[in-house]
Amino acid sequence: MVAKKYIKPQVKRKKTKILRDASRVITRLHIPDDSSCRIPKIIDRVAGLTEKAAKELVDKIHLEFFDRHKDIKRVFDRHFRKATKYIPKPKQLSEAKKTLLGAYFTMEYSIESAALFNPSIVPHPNQTHVSKDSLRFIMSLRATGEGHISSIVFRSGIIDDMNSIIFDPIVEFVGTPDVQRNPVYDRHLFQLKLNEMNACNEITTHVLEQLPDEFSHNELKDVLDHLRSNPDFTGTSETIETMHWLANSNYEVTFRADHRISERVIFPASENESSGIEDARFVQFFDDNGDVTYYATYTAFNGFNVLPQLIETKDFITFKIITLNGQAVQDKGMALFPRKVNGRYVMLSRQDGENNHIMFSDHLHFWQESEIIQEPTRPWEFIQIGNCGSPLETNKGWLVLTHGVGPMRQYCIGAILLDLDNPAKIIAHLQEPLLTPHEGEREGYVPNVVYTCGALIHNGNLVIPYAMSDTSSGIATVGVDEVINCMQRS
Repeated sequence: MVAKKYIKPQVKRKKTKILRDASRVITRLHIPDDSSCRIPKIIDRVAGLTEKAAKELVDKIHLEFFDRHKDIKRVFDRHFRKATKYIPKPKQLSEAKKTLLGAYFTMEYSIESAALFNPSIVPHPNQTHVSKDSLRFIMSLRATGEGHISSIVFRSGIIDDMNSIIFDPIVEFVGTPDVQRNPVYDRHLFQLKLNEMNACNEITTHVLEQLPDEFSHNELKDVLDHLRSNPDFTGTSETIETMHWLANSNYEVTFRADHRISERVIFPASENESSGIEDARFVQFFDDNGDVTYYATYTAFNGFNVLPQLIETKDFITFKIITLNGQAVQDKGMALFPRKVNGRYVMLSRQDGENNHIMFSDHLHFWQESEIIQEPTRPWEFIQIGNCGSPLETNKGWLVLTHGVGPMRQYCIGAILLDLDNPAKIIAHLQEPLLTPHEGEREGYVPNVVYTCGALIHNGNLVIPYAMSDTSSGIATVGVDEVINCMQRS
């Protein structure tokens, strides 16, 4: 029998490129090293200025920075208050000097000065006034700046009936949200996570007994502060820090609704992610009752360890950050299916850094077991394979974009097809990569890489935003049926 000749899908690369812009800056709190010693000295220096000199400096700073940030005075006030927490008795200062000190304790951070890459794309929650056969979308990207700290930024636009992509204008301002440190915690889930961390003991039991079934961050803090001062409990320091760490890993951020999506930046807000929020994979999730929630898995990095986390939002204005739990919550690259399968949540993962895994769970936040569904078998993926975002449902199966790493650490994008009712079963796969870095995509921060964190299907076409060598991003399209018809049955 003559072997069937392999036909490669015809992928079309759009001319549009999504490029980094070093002028997009946020404000960050700037606390000098040895803060308890240096902050009082800085305050004394400002306090020693005449009122006239202080006001002149404030006017000069305002003139230089007001057109780079919305409401810069509010930022200075907030950072002044945070800085004075480092000294026991703040001096009595004029409003001008408080504002000036806020400026000294503020720095600009260029969020995407190094790179803008690893995009994912989902339908926008608001499709009003969108013409027939067109789709409004939201794209998330990993932005990287000074010190290789990563955050999540957004773009929006329209894909029309001809698959042309029109991005909304990007505003010059960009800002971070308000961080809410006291969301409600479920006591039972909190205890399960402590148990998983091998942190349960008589102290955690005592603390949790003092709390209601649902408690706030402030309620937990009050109990821990009281415990810290109780002489009957010794050796509590490590346990208290562990409970604080867990509580601070779960928080909410809220943006102003009147700010455009491109103004919003989710910047690291907890110790777990102090060195970056990496590779968010957003998915539009449909619950059994038809409700829609947007979830994103991402990797929190503190400079030493990675921790998979979950983002939840309905509107891309308020985001809940939640800890993922369970023995199977390891490594990077988790991708949630867009709905339950046979009554259970399903997620792709890469626990061992080499193979494609799948996980099933009755609870979205807890994942205990995984199984390998795909191992590297082709030369372009001999080093490792993994998913490239959440599976896409078609009438022929779950279409999953994958990444493979081959010789010279070249990253390519491939595809597999999973059974609709049994997604642990691969029913077909592409023999060759769908996307391989071409000459114009090979140079960058990490050479020879094409990568995506999620695509979507529009009018029968697969729309793939993809990163080029970890520096910038582009968009490719290809027919869904064409991809599946070019696959080899497993």
